Amino acid sequence: MIDEHIAALLAYAGRLDSRVRRTLADPAQSARTIADWTAALAEVPATLPDTGWDASHAVRRYYEQRNNDRSAQFRAVEPHDVLAAWAPHRGELMNRHTDPVPAADPDDPEAWREELLGTRAAVAHGHTPPAQYRAEINTAGQKRLASLMSGVGNGPRRYMPADVAEQLADYRPTRAAREAAVAAGLPDAYAHKCSWCGAAVDEPCRTGYRRHGKGRGHRATPHPCRTDTAARAAEQDEDEQQRLARLMSTPPAPRETRARHTSGGAHR
Repeated sequence: MIDEHIAALLAYAGRLDSRVRRTLADPAQSARTIADWTAALAEVPATLPDTGWDASHAVRRYYEQRNNDRSAQFRAVEPHDVLAAWAPHRGELMNRHTDPVPAADPDDPEAWREELLGTRAAVAHGHTPPAQYRAEINTAGQKRLASLMSGVGNGPRRYMPADVAEQLADYRPTRAAREAAVAAGLPDAYAHKCSWCGAAVDEPCRTGYRRHGKGRGHRATPHPCRTDTAARAAEQDEDEQQRLARLMSTPPAPRETRARHTSGGAHR
């Protein structure tokens, strides 16, 4: 804020507090007060209509004595009260801000960094509204993206190119064996909970018998009971599919013709 903004802000505070009004009555003291406030609030904007910030609202909230704060009864508003209100609003702006791609040459890291920091500083000081790329996606799109991202890395499906999965197979033997079994048409044992070690769905079976799973390692292959559970589930699914196929292929039985009863006199 500049001197004109501070003068208007103090004039507004003077309408709420006679102590501020008496301070502004003396021209010399009024000039010193405006100079001190300007130096303290130089990086705070007066208003930001796009984000709902207004310094006069911060002054009013101070005198509203929210949350049982009785400071206004003992002293008039000071610059640090406005700073205390601006800090969380600035943090909210930075949380909503998404760094745009700098126009500088990526091969020049200093220029790239300088432009990136300059954009963030402009948002933090209220000179530029935050770039909200996330807000361009509507609610339906956000829910769809969340549902897609929730399955990344889970289940037998692979969310990476085949050549990358082959390179990582040596470091993920359990995952590689599971994907190979599913690709070969075998039932997925990890889609069921293990009744022997208590491993949850999508988790490898554990070794040992310690309580609460402390110090127990992971098996490279599932327990036989877990494999049997997957095989039985696959058989039940296959039987159900066959039953539905027979049901869909069976023609409907002809409807039984019944005599129609009528009331009243004879039909002519």
